[in-house]
Amino acid sequence: MSLEHRGIATQRAYWRECMQEALRLAREAGEYGDIPIGALVVDESGAIIGRGYNEREAATDPLAHAEVLAMRQAAEHLGTWNLSDCTLIVTLEPCPMCAGACLQTHVGNIVFGAWDAKLGACGSVWDIPRDPHVGSKPYVYGGVEEQQCAQLLSNFFAHSRQR
Repeated sequence: MSLEHRGIATQRAYWRECMQEALRLAREAGEYGDIPIGALVVDESGAIIGRGYNEREAATDPLAHAEVLAMRQAAEHLGTWNLSDCTLIVTLEPCPMCAGACLQTHVGNIVFGAWDAKLGACGSVWDIPRDPHVGSKPYVYGGVEEQQCAQLLSNFFAHSRQR
């Protein structure tokens, strides 16, 4: 049964479960010295078809955000750039670049953990997915495992400042 046919309580429980995998990926990014952000793309059946974590430092690539890497992997898996039947699950609210990438791929749902008061582009600072000037309008749901996601980032930056 596709996620869209499940009840909202079931969807939320599934998103919390997926967020644990995204958090695992985020911790992996932190181990490599990158900001600990992890992302997954799941298809309409709920199968994980894309994974990514920040690799900006490791790859010396300013565009190697977790969301972009997960969407690239999902598109490769599906054989199409169109991710309209997919859900992006990410530990931090997407930035403007990643929110734009979500629109460009027509991702159906954006689910995230912690809100980003500096660069959040899915409802906090900006709301790019709900801008009336864009055609694709993904469903956006924030705050999934918010405390765990925020704590991971806080710990990373506190440790970075101590170095």
